[in-house]
Amino acid sequence: MAITLSASDLPSPPLSARLTTPQVWGIVLLAPYILVFLAFVVYPVGYGLWLARHPESYVALYHDPIFARAAVNTLIFLVIGINFKMLVAFKFTGEDGPNWLNDPTVALTMAIGMHIWKSLPFWTLILMTGRLAISHDLFEAADVDGASWWQKFRFITWPSMQMLYITCTLLSMIWTLGDFNSVYLLTGGGPADLTHVLSTLGIRYLRLDQLSLAMASIVCALPFVLPLVYFMMKRLSR
Repeated sequence: MAITLSASDLPSPPLSARLTTPQVWGIVLLAPYILVFLAFVVYPVGYGLWLARHPESYVALYHDPIFARAAVNTLIFLVIGINFKMLVAFKFTGEDGPNWLNDPTVALTMAIGMHIWKSLPFWTLILMTGRLAISHDLFEAADVDGASWWQKFRFITWPSMQMLYITCTLLSMIWTLGDFNSVYLLTGGGPADLTHVLSTLGIRYLRLDQLSLAMASIVCALPFVLPLVYFMMKRLSR
């Protein structure tokens, strides 16, 4: 009696036999990067979310008067820091204020100024590159027609750079939310914890051994970050 075997009854070859040599080398070379990503990105994010899972942490955070001030400071930091930074990068200029850090308003203003000064060269380079990509013939034609500086900016420069400007602004907002150096290194959140933003508030709770509150204060920034990341990824996927 003859016995027939189907293809599914035959033993499958080992994985190493099914992969080509370039594919094997690709896996070997990617493995360290995947391990680093899992160890330094996935694990810290997952562990932070796990520490911030308790609802009572957010209740305690809500009743902490410093949290409300830090949230407002974060909003002020975003609105003023990003818009002024992008305007200065668009070929305007400005000066830093006085170096007086005892007044909360002046201290926060100086932190914003430090952030603008630190980020200005990068965004200036990006926008200058976009400006140089505009055809010079358009400006020459505008000069022949007697267009003013404002008319050339309104009808040539801005329409050509609008998408680049919006994309840079979204990316800058994401980075600015995670920027604690400008505040922490300059004022440390002082005086009297009045210049904290959400990122530095988390460091303050860590120094007080309140790990759950530290993670909760950082997670509170996610409603700001996630929509920005969504719009950024949607725009880059076009």
